[in-house]
Amino acid sequence: MPEHDYTSRIVWTGNRGQGTAHYKGYDRSWTVETPGKPVIRCSNDPLLGGDPGLHNPEDLLISALSACHMLWFLHLASDAGVAVKAYSDEPLAVGETNADGASRFLRATLRPHITVPSGTHLARTDALHAEVHKVCFIARSVSFPVDIAARYRIADT
Repeated sequence: MPEHDYTSRIVWTGNRGQGTAHYKGYDRSWTVETPGKPVIRCSNDPLLGGDPGLHNPEDLLISALSACHMLWFLHLASDAGVAVKAYSDEPLAVGETNADGASRFLRATLRPHITVPSGTHLARTDALHAEVHKVCFIARSVSFPVDIAARYRIADT
C-alpha cells in the first residue's frame, strides 16, 4: 500500500521567562503550524491548568474523528444516491485519568444530525455509518470504541 506523509509544526509558546524551571511557572500553550494554513492556538486541557478558551489535544482528536466520519459519510451517501442536505455533529468522548496522571479515551460517540429529503430510505442511510468505519483514516487509527447515534431530519426545502 502507498504511504502518505502528514506534517505539522508544534511550537510551545508558554515560556514565561524561566522555561520549565518551576512546574507552575510556565503556560501549557502551543501552536499548530501547518504549511500554508492558519495557525491554531492551543492549550492543555483546562482540568490540567490549560486555557479553556483554546483548543486542547483532546478537542482536536474528537474533532478529527468526527470530521473524518462526516467526510466519508457524505462520500458514501453520494455514491448511494442519498442527497444529504445538512450535516452537523456533537461528538462526545469519554476519558479517564489514573491516579498516576496517565489518561486515555475510553470511548467516543458521534452524534450526527443529518437532514435528508422525504423518500430517503433511513435504514439504508443509517447503515452507511458502519461502512465509514471500514475506510475512515482516523476511526481506523484510534484504539477506543466509536459508536454512532445518528439522528435524521426530513426536509424538502
